[in-house]
Amino acid sequence: MKINASTISLTIADVAASRSFFVEHLGYEERVAAEGFASLTRDDAVDVVLLQRGIEVLPPEQRDQQASGLILAFTVDGLDAELKRLVDEGVEITMPLREEPWGERLFQVTDPNGVVIQLVEWTTPS
Repeated sequence: MKINASTISLTIADVAASRSFFVEHLGYEERVAAEGFASLTRDDAVDVVLLQRGIEVLPPEQRDQQASGLILAFTVDGLDAELKRLVDEGVEITMPLREEPWGERLFQVTDPNGVVIQLVEWTTPS
């Protein structure tokens, strides 16, 4: 199997709110949008599809579910600069910067629908 692209699909309550968050703060571009749907892309990250909870394109057993318990993690360079940029843009940091003993530095933000986005930078463990 050859995978040509990767996409994560998130079922949420307010597509417009998450779309704005991903575009304004995470550098995504809107590829396609319709009522209750948005497809977002970046050249260097997984594509994101946002689906309105209850939308009929979902199988009936999935329509009322909402993205939860999910952490969408992005490995970046310059974590401190990204943290400052997001704070300067008014984004609430929902988990402060921390450093793990295995060399992971990370913090989290949360979009308006409760989707947790984690930015990570790897260092040499001490």
